[in-house]
Amino acid sequence: MRIGFDAKRAFNNHTGLGNYSRFVIEALLKYAPQHDYLAYTPKPSRDNNGLKLSPKLPTTLIGGGLWRSWLIINDLKKDNVDIFHGLSNEIPLGIKKSGVKSVVTIHDLIFVRYPELYPAIDRFFYQQKFRYACQNADAVVAVSQQTKEDIMEFYKIPSERIRVIYQDCQSSFHQKADNQSILTVKSKYSLNKPYIICVSSFSERKNQKRLVEAFQQLGLDDYELVLVGGKSKYAEEIAQTSPKYTNILYGVPSADLPALYQGASLCVYPSFFEGFGIPIVEALHSGIPVVAATGSCLEEAGGDGALYANPLNVNDLSDKIRQVLTNDTLRTNLILKGKEHIKQFSSENISGQLIQLYKEL
Repeated sequence: MRIGFDAKRAFNNHTGLGNYSRFVIEALLKYAPQHDYLAYTPKPSRDNNGLKLSPKLPTTLIGGGLWRSWLIINDLKKDNVDIFHGLSNEIPLGIKKSGVKSVVTIHDLIFVRYPELYPAIDRFFYQQKFRYACQNADAVVAVSQQTKEDIMEFYKIPSERIRVIYQDCQSSFHQKADNQSILTVKSKYSLNKPYIICVSSFSERKNQKRLVEAFQQLGLDDYELVLVGGKSKYAEEIAQTSPKYTNILYGVPSADLPALYQGASLCVYPSFFEGFGIPIVEALHSGIPVVAATGSCLEEAGGDGALYANPLNVNDLSDKIRQVLTNDTLRTNLILKGKEHIKQFSSENISGQLIQLYKEL
């Protein structure tokens, strides 16, 4: 088979959608090398973002959004592509009539479920692109059962057209850091106590304010709370009101994150709604227990490797944190069960499921 990817974010995005795109492409290159792969992007990055696959650029003088949304079909036909996979919620207009089979990965429909969290103009364009993709793709990949249920509810797509295929985190989290590397990272960020870590963008949906309140309620003077993310208005609000022993780290390089996780006593991910929850998977690979939120798909990401709390209930959140920090047997069991749970997210397993889907089409 010749398989083409919408690889714009694989080459030019360093966070969620980019990480997913690179994960899929690299998994297929490694575990299904008998097929041909083409990575279409309006422009490559300087270093290809670590991808081993060369970018496939527009053959028309018109690049950018117009090519990616429409004119790319001409290139797909010229290249004899059998399957085109839109890795980030969209497919080209008119692809259904082109003879090229299409798959789209939908990561979440949070903008539909919680519209107040998004600007109206963003909601409008997301709605057009996501709905069109779900209605016109030959198959839809949902990154969680929660996302599949949302696609069925909001867009009325039949269950049989949607395949739940999970994802893994970046392979750097699979490697055990040596003690010196962990100590070096702790020193770099002035972490002098045992700490609880939360890695997430700062937004109301991610719910870090309640985590700060829960930590404050515990009165753990011998622990620090470490919040890792990018600057935002919400982050500024937290910084202005956060109590002592709360350490907010902005712009942490991805190379430092595995050691930061592995040096932590606990990962807490209190987001009240997600499409999947990659930070939980990163924590489980790092060999630390997790406290996460109920209400969306985080139980799918964490399985039996986490305890789950009502994200709107500070008392419940603080209680679950206390349980893990004070019960060594519970902590050990969570770590062992987490290691078992994440086996299903391996790149070999995921690539096999994707190839099977492509073959069916």
